[in-house]
Amino acid sequence: MVISRFQQLRLQFQGLTPVPAVVAAAQDLHTLEGVFAAQEDGLIEPILVGDPEQIRAAAQKLGRSLPSRSIVKAEGEADCAARAVALVRSGEGKLLIKGMLQTGTLLKAVVDHETGIRASQVMSHTAILEVPAYHKLLFVTDGGMVVAPDLDTKRHILRNSLELCRRLGYTRPKAAILCAVEVVNPHMVETLDAEVLAGEANAGAFGPCDAAGPISFDLATNPESARIKKYESPVAGDADILLVPSIAAGNLMSKALYGMAGGTMAGVVLGGSVPITINSRGATPEEKYSSILVSAAMSATDV
Repeated sequence: MVISRFQQLRLQFQGLTPVPAVVAAAQDLHTLEGVFAAQEDGLIEPILVGDPEQIRAAAQKLGRSLPSRSIVKAEGEADCAARAVALVRSGEGKLLIKGMLQTGTLLKAVVDHETGIRASQVMSHTAILEVPAYHKLLFVTDGGMVVAPDLDTKRHILRNSLELCRRLGYTRPKAAILCAVEVVNPHMVETLDAEVLAGEANAGAFGPCDAAGPISFDLATNPESARIKKYESPVAGDADILLVPSIAAGNLMSKALYGMAGGTMAGVVLGGSVPITINSRGATPEEKYSSILVSAAMSATDV
């Protein structure tokens, strides 16, 4: 199966048991708006970590009164992050939501060797994009965490995103290992990496999937371009995952697709013991809702 729009994902996971979700530094209006919408849709049952007075004041602006049991007191960003991660580590939370705190502060608590929730050698970010001009969701990785991945790091990033797709119901995800060109060039190391990764993936190293690389963005997303250039692959014009060569490439592409191209975006950090939503503090409530939707869907399913 494939998922064409966030609304399809929302309908697909209706009726599941709500997932306990820990919100770090929950005293933020936009975050709470997304959290309460997800709660109303039966996706999550939130545990709000932060300043109780500020959380209640923000909730009141949204017409909500909160029971004391739903709030865990914490003071300052570091304490919010530590207490939120501790709740997940103890099993009380099945996903972690970033509120009004720095991403670095939250991730520092996540990767702490003694008290964190890191579960993979490499943690990575996947942006999930709904773009009007494309026929299904696009999973772009990694434009948010790993700056300049080498070949082995790319293996972990690809594995993380494939697991995400499978948890959402994809039986054979299609991964495009993106480069500026579709031929191997010894002077462009990313093309060498792409050739290796595609070969390993198609040989079964990452489980059921199809992979193409090196492949350019137009060939990965436009079947007519692939036909004209005679690029033959199940991935051509129909990619699910876009594995980018660097954080700069992924960040620029994602922001262009959901900005000027009119798309919407969710984001999730993978490689922890639970999914982690990491949105910009300026993200809209709708974007935060979509990130929670993806993470809740992941938490509710097994690979």
